[in-house]
Amino acid sequence: MTRSKARGFLSTINVVPYVDVTLVLLVIFMITAPLLTQGVVVNLPDVVADPIDAALDDPLILSVDKTGMFYLNFGGSADEPLDDEALLERAAAIVRRNAETPIFVRGDEDAAHGKVMHGVSLLRQAGATQVVFAVEPPPP
Repeated sequence: MTRSKARGFLSTINVVPYVDVTLVLLVIFMITAPLLTQGVVVNLPDVVADPIDAALDDPLILSVDKTGMFYLNFGGSADEPLDDEALLERAAAIVRRNAETPIFVRGDEDAAHGKVMHGVSLLRQAGATQVVFAVEPPPP
């Protein structure tokens, strides 16, 4: 009896499952990455302030123009520029009335970054806990 040649074990790696998993992860990251860059949310500490009557459903919008002037959509004319004290008083009264009031910051693209951040700092002093930076979507 002749013994046939013994076959050894085949020691190769099957890479097809690894490629499948890699492609699935790539698709997941491609879908979720644009969703993470839609806006910036900043959580701020609470500060106590005096309340005023304001519409509870409307958001508080702080606008900063290119010259660095502040505007609020509550308390007087929305076209009236405010100094730091007036902004702090109005924002504090609104936040004190309803701590859940949504707050948006709209900064002109030519406004100094420091001036916009100073406005956010005033909102923090007024008691804002969440501030959202409003941005325009890019043109298609």
